[in-house]
Amino acid sequence: MSLTLGKIHYWLYNKILWFENIEQEIATRAKEKRPAVEDWLQHIYAQYGHPTGNQPLEEIIDTSNIHGWLQGRIAAAELRQAALVTRLLDENIFSQAELIDIFKRQGEDAAREYRQNVTSPEEVFNALNDFILEGMPCDRVNEVLTSTDNEFSWRTTRCLHEEYWRQAGGDVQNFYTLREAWVAAFVNTLNADFTYEKDQDGVNRITSKQ
Repeated sequence: MSLTLGKIHYWLYNKILWFENIEQEIATRAKEKRPAVEDWLQHIYAQYGHPTGNQPLEEIIDTSNIHGWLQGRIAAAELRQAALVTRLLDENIFSQAELIDIFKRQGEDAAREYRQNVTSPEEVFNALNDFILEGMPCDRVNEVLTSTDNEFSWRTTRCLHEEYWRQAGGDVQNFYTLREAWVAAFVNTLNADFTYEKDQDGVNRITSKQ
């Protein structure tokens, strides 16, 4: 196992941090509505581990098992978010629409953080991939279908999230509803000339309006 941190490890860790940022925003707003949420959070942390707290990667990673450590952080983040969202919906503390608003804002914030200009659908997809958490790079779950000047489309060949939601007692469809809202907001904010949609066959499309 490699003992050296490389660019890809920081890239993946940054995606974990963005995923955790959504968790923290949801938790903060939920506690404002019902202070008892803090007790739920402590129970979730006891089960799945605490968030990284935006600590520098080199200070917290196990350099004797870089791949395993990163995989563990992904699993923990997915499980915490699944458990928290499921509990909040079950307890009617948040409606799905309220959660969608949080995810949209986070998508907009991520797009504003991106420093490069994007002028094609494929460049939008590449930018998206710098933020969206879809397992480890070696998982390679996205199959590209088309790449033209006007459209980039892809299909996810397997779901890496359902098992986490099953463990948390939730419905993975909530994950996809919230993430698609995040992606649509990200794409539109990144460059208003492009739109995102996912059709009933599971095909994701980034399309130019021009």
